[in-house]
Amino acid sequence: MPVYRHILFDLDGTLIDSAPAILASYRDAFAATGRTPARAIDASIVGPPLTETLQMLAGSTDPGLIATLAEGFKASYDSTGYLQTAAYAGVGDMLARLAAGGSRLAIATNKRLHPTQLILRHLGWAHHFDAVYALDMFEPRLPDKAAMIARLLADRGIPREEAVYVGDRSEDGESADANRLPFIAATWGYGSLQSGDMAAHWQAAASPAALADRLLGA
Repeated sequence: MPVYRHILFDLDGTLIDSAPAILASYRDAFAATGRTPARAIDASIVGPPLTETLQMLAGSTDPGLIATLAEGFKASYDSTGYLQTAAYAGVGDMLARLAAGGSRLAIATNKRLHPTQLILRHLGWAHHFDAVYALDMFEPRLPDKAAMIARLLADRGIPREEAVYVGDRSEDGESADANRLPFIAATWGYGSLQSGDMAAHWQAAASPAALADRLLGA
């Protein structure tokens, strides 16, 4: 039997290296409006929800501007941009091992639902996941990742003592804490948590294979 019956995953920076595709589409969005971003479009901006990131890049919360930039981003990313997404080495094998070992897998991501589903199908992973949750799949939109994880647990009737959350950023660990779930940091991702950023009770895995070994009690 797996150590945890239910394994909840973050997506960007945990299972996939989406930075090249995301950054290209942010650049496309600003180029289309002729606006210069207020800060560098680099890997440090990947992770937060789209609207929050666009406000940071634009240096503005003007609703009209943010809506225009968002449409530009979606037009780029949802058509061809997402195809640049790469799986981290070993993640596909890890997911297959976990599923074969009896684990039930789910995703809880800040990414919008539509491109998340496109990417899972593109990588051939969609069949591994019982549930895929995103902030924008509810109306009104869920406020944060902690609320999304809580909704996933409630909707699916998942006992907290049987679940774990895997992510690559402190927000992921804090969201797990808010739901009284154990947290494992995927330290191979671009948002990798360093030892100084890790809460004492968080765990870490240096590779997908090591994570699978831990979750399966190997």
